[in-house]
Amino acid sequence: MFESQYIKQRIQKAQDIRDMGFNPYRNDALKNISNQDFIQLFEYLKLSSETKDSSKKYSIAGRVKFLRLMGKACFVKIEDETGILQAYLSQNDLGEDFVFIKKTLEVGDIVNIEGYPFVTQTGELSIHTLGFKILTKSIIPLPEKFHGLTDIELRYRQRYLDLIANPNVKEIFKTRSLVVSNIRKFFEEKGFLEVETPMLHPIPGGANAKPFITHHNALDVERYLRIAPELYLKRLIVGGFEAIFEINRNFRNEGMDHSHNPEFTMIEFYWAYKTYEDLIKLTQELFFYLLEKLNLPKQIKHNESIINFENFRVMPYKKALEEIGNIPKEIIEDEDKLRGFLKQNQVKIDTSMNYGKILAEAFDSFVEPKLIDPIFITDYPIDISPLARRNDNKPEIADRFELFIGGKEIANGFSELNDPLDQLERFKEQVRAKDAGDEEAQYMDEDYIWALGYGMPPTAGEGIGIDRLVMLLTDSKTIKDIILFPAMKPVKMNYDDSILQEAKE
Repeated sequence: MFESQYIKQRIQKAQDIRDMGFNPYRNDALKNISNQDFIQLFEYLKLSSETKDSSKKYSIAGRVKFLRLMGKACFVKIEDETGILQAYLSQNDLGEDFVFIKKTLEVGDIVNIEGYPFVTQTGELSIHTLGFKILTKSIIPLPEKFHGLTDIELRYRQRYLDLIANPNVKEIFKTRSLVVSNIRKFFEEKGFLEVETPMLHPIPGGANAKPFITHHNALDVERYLRIAPELYLKRLIVGGFEAIFEINRNFRNEGMDHSHNPEFTMIEFYWAYKTYEDLIKLTQELFFYLLEKLNLPKQIKHNESIINFENFRVMPYKKALEEIGNIPKEIIEDEDKLRGFLKQNQVKIDTSMNYGKILAEAFDSFVEPKLIDPIFITDYPIDISPLARRNDNKPEIADRFELFIGGKEIANGFSELNDPLDQLERFKEQVRAKDAGDEEAQYMDEDYIWALGYGMPPTAGEGIGIDRLVMLLTDSKTIKDIILFPAMKPVKMNYDDSILQEAKE
């Protein structure tokens, strides 16, 4: 990582601070204004005949990102969460403290400065320092100043360093926070109640996925990290709640790529006495709400494409296969012909797959990557919709949709299956699939069947992937860019703790 001599030098400077009677890790910060607010408040000085206002005293705090010493004066650029502000320090103002600063201050240190606003001869608004203290001594050098941290692997493994070195990364995660906050506000304004359900499940359910398995020592039983909260949330609908949502963390023991992480964030919401068509309208409202709150236009750039949110449309599943996937209708409607077509086009399938799964493989390969503008795909095969309500007129399809934007699934919703006997048969089919080797098939949840037996009102439910949504709204190419600490393959990092231990001794 860094040559040990630089770390040893910094550790020695921390000791020098102690020898002078000060704590290099003090806890008496006074910060009464952010850098951004300081700049906005005194921007007028740049256009004023008066280039300073010594009657206004403020205290700022942040990390030193640049340091330029000039004999009896120096300029320091201080960064806080809101941005960078320049500070001017001189021996005339600080006396012997300035000598102390020159000896001990380095890029990376966290400092506290008190002073007044003024404009330098080069026209930069700055703070004229009257009081100064080092709050935290940095003992490991930052990446080369102003060049940022460019090693992608290191950025993800040491996100704290990524945030220090690359200020634009903070903006992505601020946007993520705003997305989550505004989703919560939207549903609360619509009358939905936020609830919490277990993350440790006795039976994995709510989605077709391979679970993480753990062990509860006190009960001496296996438990499963939540793959979806769906079955618990629908139990609450049975219990009498009519509009609920949960912003939840889910865990799926599957592969990782640019759009999949083993733990991820979703919102799931359930709405009694509504249908999947009501959810389609609600979802469009949510997107327009988010665009407005985030000050984003109706057309945004994502992965070299322009996504137009004024082009929401709805299309049935098989029609999408035919018109977007360019698969002839006679092939789509014939299972044997479809199998042959997929094999001919090098799409991997196996003999255990039913017709619905074959259609899904065709959709994933020939349709999904082309769905750039927002589109709700409806009329999903019932074979791949084990928890969705069967259509009254076409029993082979479900009253279900998925929303695709930018070539990715963003949301999944349907009118819920509330017939306990039909649900029992669907679960039995899943058990048979699991026995045949399908690790992602759902488990039989007898308590959920029993809950449905008491009666669940007609209900519509939906899940929206927040990670993919944030990727979309920030034009991020990989899910690792919008998860603070993404899952990574273990590697041996070159931490030389012996240097720190040697200094301590």
